[in-house]
Amino acid sequence: MRAATLAGLVLLLCACSSTSPRPRRRPLFNDPALRTQLRTLSSDRFEGRRPGTAGAAAAVDYLVAQLRRFGLKPGNGASYLQAVPLVEVTPSAVRLSVSRAGGRPWSIAAVSQMALWTPRESGAGVLRHSPIVFAGYGIDAAEAHWNDYAGVDVRGKTVVVLAGEPPAWAAGAGSSARRDLDRYGLARYKFAQAAQRGAAGVLVVDVGDSAGESWQAIVNRAAGGILEPPAAGHSSRVALEGWIRGATARDLFKDAGADFAAAVRRAGRAGFHALPLDLRADGAVQSQVRRFTSPNVIAIVAGHRHSREYVVFTAHWDGLGHGAGRERGVILPGSVDNASGVAGLLLLAQAFARAEPRPDRTVVFLATTAGEYGSLGARYYAAHPLYPLRDTVADIDLEMLRIGGPTRDISSLGLGQSQLDRYLASAAELQGRVVHGDPEPWRGLFFRSDAQRFAAHGVPALYAVGGIDDAAMGPGWGKARLDDYFAHRYLRAADEYSKAWDLRGTLVDLRLYRDIGMRLARARGFPLWNPDSDYRRRGGASGG
Repeated sequence: MRAATLAGLVLLLCACSSTSPRPRRRPLFNDPALRTQLRTLSSDRFEGRRPGTAGAAAAVDYLVAQLRRFGLKPGNGASYLQAVPLVEVTPSAVRLSVSRAGGRPWSIAAVSQMALWTPRESGAGVLRHSPIVFAGYGIDAAEAHWNDYAGVDVRGKTVVVLAGEPPAWAAGAGSSARRDLDRYGLARYKFAQAAQRGAAGVLVVDVGDSAGESWQAIVNRAAGGILEPPAAGHSSRVALEGWIRGATARDLFKDAGADFAAAVRRAGRAGFHALPLDLRADGAVQSQVRRFTSPNVIAIVAGHRHSREYVVFTAHWDGLGHGAGRERGVILPGSVDNASGVAGLLLLAQAFARAEPRPDRTVVFLATTAGEYGSLGARYYAAHPLYPLRDTVADIDLEMLRIGGPTRDISSLGLGQSQLDRYLASAAELQGRVVHGDPEPWRGLFFRSDAQRFAAHGVPALYAVGGIDDAAMGPGWGKARLDDYFAHRYLRAADEYSKAWDLRGTLVDLRLYRDIGMRLARARGFPLWNPDSDYRRRGGASGG
């Protein structure tokens, strides 16, 4: 009996030794997988991913194929798509001239000196002898005791305003005390303020780096045509809106007998009063108008226990398509903005689809359209959610992932708003990292993101990205690298994939997003807004 037992044991050991070990599955967050997605999404195959183009359609098909291959379920019934209605207004003829009473008009050149369009769905906008008024930064912020429109009537007039925010506001950069001020630097805010006051036109002046992007980026965004949500007539919008360069503004003030530099200094101080200029504007824009739909791409990993509660990951898939001016006809690959975010979204989708055990809550992966035009895809989803917002736990937005080596910190844009800060700090601590606020809040990136669209509808949102304190080179080097990106690559042809990219830090960040998302998907409570939050959950679920 003992001999038989020993013989059996020998045979078992021999069988085990002859069996090949099970191959280990490569981690989902690995350099080759991320690099493949980045290279593909940035390729000329998708022609810059501008909504409404053949390249965009090909990009959407690719995203759907990837999500299906990873085993995710369609997020809109039997479909992976949610159609978003858009209106495209593309200028075909643009002119703008300025004249002093009794003087000869002088023309402002398109592209080199201005980027001008009409926001009206008719495609036509006209200025006729419209008086010009300098309205400082074009800001009305009661909480900051600031109103550039105090005591001035701009109805029928053309308003000239400075890009960005008053320099005095920068003193509180990164603090919770000024987090709600960042939106006032956005051009779309300035356009809206002028329109609400009955202005006929509004020109934002690009002075230095105040716009947060290069002049070429401004031209690239505008010249291909703006995208808007459908609205009846846009009768409340100004006739013409756009940008002029700082040098052009100086010439304009000189022609009016005013000192531009002195006016800018006064505009940066509290108590500024708008300055009427002895000038009139005449201009017209004729545009081609096209109405079409562009899809949000949506897929889910169904929850195991609480399938009717939702954690959402977002990233906008679109880009600008082709450039203008010096980059006319050149494909804008949008590799960092935002092929990086979509690549991360795909890898996270695959990771959650393979997770064992499955997450308790349903995890939604939403690749939005028209992110470069005011986050219109996210805006549409928030207004027409496929999953109730009151049951949506949080949004984690992947926007312009940091490409580079590991950092000692995480930059959280919108820090201080909700209990999501705790989730982020906990996950960062496990990686030996600390959380800081936005290093450059004046760029207004949170207010230009999909995350803000969810927050505005009461859903706590997280927009965090690898910080500037590079583990090898330090924060000064990291800050210079960030500024160089916005100055020379953002929304330009140079934002292209490179096989020389160091993706180690990007992979660490993806693991951070995964850990936060999984914790949210397995928790029971809903993260709450902080008591002093600018948003506060309205009608949402509550819990600890």
